[in-house]
Amino acid sequence: MELRQVRYFLALAEECHFGRAAARLHVAQPALSQQIKHLERELGTALFHRSTRQVELTEAGRHLTGYARALVAEAERARTHMAELATGRAGRVSVGFIGTATYDVLPHVARAVRARLPDITLDLHGELLTPQLVDGLLTGSYDLAVFRSGTASIEGLHLTPLRSERLVAVLPAGHPLATGRHVSLGDLADEPFVIHPAQPRSSMYDRVLSACGRAGFQPASLVEVGETATLVVFVAAGHGVALVPQSVQSLRLDGVIYMPLAETELVDLALARRAQRNSPATEQVASVIEECVRG
Repeated sequence: MELRQVRYFLALAEECHFGRAAARLHVAQPALSQQIKHLERELGTALFHRSTRQVELTEAGRHLTGYARALVAEAERARTHMAELATGRAGRVSVGFIGTATYDVLPHVARAVRARLPDITLDLHGELLTPQLVDGLLTGSYDLAVFRSGTASIEGLHLTPLRSERLVAVLPAGHPLATGRHVSLGDLADEPFVIHPAQPRSSMYDRVLSACGRAGFQPASLVEVGETATLVVFVAAGHGVALVPQSVQSLRLDGVIYMPLAETELVDLALARRAQRNSPATEQVASVIEECVRG
C-alpha cells in the first residue's frame, strides 16, 4: 500500500465523487480510478460502492479511513521533522562548559535555545576542564564546548573567540587585603594559591602562574582543585587565595570577597567545534551561544 494510494483513497472518501477527487488531487480521473482499483486488489476487498449516481464507502472503506488519516498524518510529521533536521531547527546537541563559564554562560544559553529553538534537545555539561572538553569534542562526546582558549590552535577543532575578561582575586572575607578597592598581585606573593589542576591544555593553571610570574613571584604553595565552585569554597575555608575570571563573581558564596586586580590580566573565552561534519542543529546552537556571550 503506497502513500500515494492512501492519499487518493482519502480524497475520494471525502469527496465521494471521482471527478471532484481527481480535480482536488490534480490528476486525471482514469488515473485515480486505476489507483483505487489497485489498492482494492492489494487489500482483497472493495472500498467503495460505485453507481452512476454516487460513490459510497463500503464497511471496509470506512474502517480504512481512520488508518489512512493516521498514515498521512505520520508521513507529514516525518516530512516536517526531516525538514527541521535539515535546517537545524530540530535535533540533539551536546555542549560542554568550562567551570568558569558554567555560572553565567550556561544558564543564558539554555534559556535562549529553549526560546528560539524549542525542538532542539540540549545536553548541557558544566564544571569541566579544558582537557576533558577537547577530548570530548574529538571523540564525539560533545558537539560544542566553551573553554579558555590559548594562542595555539588545536588540530581537528575550529575555535571562535567569544570574549576577553579580567582576572579578579578571591580572598577570604576576613583577609587584611579584602578591605581596599583593589589588590595588587605582588601583595599576594606570600599567600598559598588555590588553583585548577596542572593538566595538559589546562589553561587556567598556566594563566594564573603566568600572571604571578609577571608580578615577580611564584606561589610558595599550591592547592589544586578541579571544580571552580569548590575552588571558591576552599578560599572561603581559608586554604588560600585564588585568581578567577570576573564572571565567576556570579557564583555568590559566603565567606569570600572578589577583589579587582591593580594589574590588567585578561583571559579569553572561545567556542570550539569540530572542523568538519557538524550537524545543522549544532551550527544553530553555536550561533545562539555566540550571540549570548557577545551580546
